[in-house]
Amino acid sequence: MVAPSPASAAEIAAEGLKPEEYTEIVRRLGRHPNRAELGMFGVMWSEHCCYKNSRPLLKQFPTQGKRVLVGPGENAGVVDLGDGLRLAFKIESHNHPSAIEPFQGAATGVGGILRDIFTMGARPIALLNALRFGSLRDAKTRQLFQGVVAGISHYGNCVGVPTIGGDVYFEPAYGGNPLVNVMALGLMETAEIVKSGAAGVGNPVLYVGSTTGRDGMGGASFASAELSDASMDDRPAVQVGDPFLEKSLIEACLEAFQTGAVIAAQDMGAAGLTCSTAEMAAKGGVGIELNLDRVPVRETGMVPYEYLLSESQERMLFVVEQGREDELIEIFQRWGLQGVVAGQVIADPIVRIFFQGAIAAEIPATALADDTPLYERQKMTTLPDYIQDAWAWSEADLPPTSVTGLTGENPQDWNQVLMALLACPTIASKSWVYRQYDHQVQNNTLIFPGGADAGVIRLRPLPGQACDHGSSQKGVHQKGVAATVDCNGRHVYLHPYEGAKGAVAEAARNLTCVGALPLAVTDNLNFGSPETPVGYWQLAEACRGLAEACQSLGTPVTGGNVSLYNETLDSQGTPQAIYPTPVVGMVGLIEDLQRVVGQGWQHQGDAIYLLGLPPSLEVDSRVSLGGSEYLATIHGQVAGQPPQVDLDLEQRVQEVCRHGISQGWICSAHDSSEGGLAVALAEACISGDRGAAITLPLESTMVGRWDRLLFGEGGARIIVSVALEHQPTWQAYLRESLKDYGVYLGQVQNQGGELLLTTNDNLALIKVRIEDIKALWQNALVNYFH
Repeated sequence: MVAPSPASAAEIAAEGLKPEEYTEIVRRLGRHPNRAELGMFGVMWSEHCCYKNSRPLLKQFPTQGKRVLVGPGENAGVVDLGDGLRLAFKIESHNHPSAIEPFQGAATGVGGILRDIFTMGARPIALLNALRFGSLRDAKTRQLFQGVVAGISHYGNCVGVPTIGGDVYFEPAYGGNPLVNVMALGLMETAEIVKSGAAGVGNPVLYVGSTTGRDGMGGASFASAELSDASMDDRPAVQVGDPFLEKSLIEACLEAFQTGAVIAAQDMGAAGLTCSTAEMAAKGGVGIELNLDRVPVRETGMVPYEYLLSESQERMLFVVEQGREDELIEIFQRWGLQGVVAGQVIADPIVRIFFQGAIAAEIPATALADDTPLYERQKMTTLPDYIQDAWAWSEADLPPTSVTGLTGENPQDWNQVLMALLACPTIASKSWVYRQYDHQVQNNTLIFPGGADAGVIRLRPLPGQACDHGSSQKGVHQKGVAATVDCNGRHVYLHPYEGAKGAVAEAARNLTCVGALPLAVTDNLNFGSPETPVGYWQLAEACRGLAEACQSLGTPVTGGNVSLYNETLDSQGTPQAIYPTPVVGMVGLIEDLQRVVGQGWQHQGDAIYLLGLPPSLEVDSRVSLGGSEYLATIHGQVAGQPPQVDLDLEQRVQEVCRHGISQGWICSAHDSSEGGLAVALAEACISGDRGAAITLPLESTMVGRWDRLLFGEGGARIIVSVALEHQPTWQAYLRESLKDYGVYLGQVQNQGGELLLTTNDNLALIKVRIEDIKALWQNALVNYFH
């Protein structure tokens, strides 16, 4: 290889590298890198691939547990469900590509996370997505929203994996930089979990799947930089996916794994061939030689830089047993896919790339994958100015309230406030979104999106496995899996530590509300630049909160994704960051699918209870109007302190709820989150199409702020309905287990009907017809597109 010339400052910057990082590259190589090598370092030393700003913070996460089979470091985490069942799951982001090309950006985000799952030897069984957009009043936001939903729908529907849940928030902070986080679940089909570490000197390296083109060039570096007007035209950094080819790739890979001839596997996601070769070599403590002349291409005239940095979709790299390569190649060719021997495992721990008979790149594997830059930054010791300003707000700054509503210059009764919140895009029905998704494909979805606080999937036996675990339905396990994604970015913005704790608590609560035991977490840390004092403080505080909550609730972190630099440069070139948004994806185990509940009322006469903080606790930091949807929607303010999370109360409330569901006492369960108690009650009425007569257990003279009582958020609160025949047993259990933290509220009424909230002294707070609030809630999102 001819000694390369030094790279210019412009060339270094173009690869997303800092001058001091280039100096370190030269020191490690003992020479200047050529263009291909510089590009390889650029993508592998990006935040997206090496977590150089976040790795020290991630070390505090609990990662071990009795059910954890695979933790962080592999393509996906794996947990043990018992009875021979093992679940792989992971969440990933595709934020910047979706901001530039929403359809393909979101579609390939789905394809990428599915590959993480089946690379482990698991068959994908479900998808969820966590989406964040700006205001729907903005035409650009509506275009991005429609494109992202269409991309998710297209890929998931075509590949045949149901989208069973997710969440969507709309905040101006995401206007220039939407978030598209996709989570996937899969059931292991192979006896051994397929890992990614290469092994066996002399073993062939197989390239399988689709061809390589110029799409997705440098996507990892692109994902680790602020968005600007210039980058909005950087369309080569957006990949193009083919879901039908991915479906073939799933089947071919799972068939290949069943042969036992595959030693290691790695999908070509971020950084493409560079990442897959470097990571497989580094994890195995070996090296890999790869010949680019053998790589199938779809374009002519490609150079090593393009081969190595392309992020063309639906491609995999295998290390296989020597002598069995033809057996595996035949499988892929039968599925209409590429399958070629492109290299081999070598003893020297380097990545050596050949092109046209010469060495095109030669780099120590660990320099690319393990021994990467690490920035241990100092966290601010004082609160940022914006936090101090926000926390200076108090409820006294709001107009006074009465039993009938808001008073002052713009009086509104509580019916009007409730209707306005139900029409808010973040709270309103997302049926416009999930109706575009095929949530029934594979015929395992137990509860459709919108019907419960978490998605629920039944588990079918693996090929050749008998199903004798108590199921009365032929071919179906008694067990099921629940999954959810959660994070209130506004809460995290106003208090990163408490907001992150709240994301974990709400995820566990949502699983509990369907009857599932929370097992483990995969997280997606979406933040602005860690290089600013405020940005790093937000990231560090949020990680501290996530770690504490996961430890307390017994939900270890098995992996995830870090997406930093989610910022948009304004016209003055000043970065505008998103709200810090650590999305928590959590999975839970359902032991008996006959004991699963949704959020809607089921039977007239059922008793309604509130678990958690009772309404009579008027002043309690665990319930707050700070950062609430009420404060933002009704008063146009983002201020105050969000609710403080009581993890001990969370555990107690969730255990009681799960026990009530497992005993068959509880008929429905729904947590109180955005919009507070009144909105949660309205949602249970809408979902069940039944009214409710609620008497809050307090006198009107006891209440200072009625809006806090009705619309304050937080408090580990779950609303449940209990069958009348079980009420005495339930009441005795509740009194013993939760004491003052479980109160009777009223009864479910007839179909249709109305929601009536009164005080103990018979003063009416809210009285609305279910058909009116249902129509408003269902049509609110759709109306933005008419």
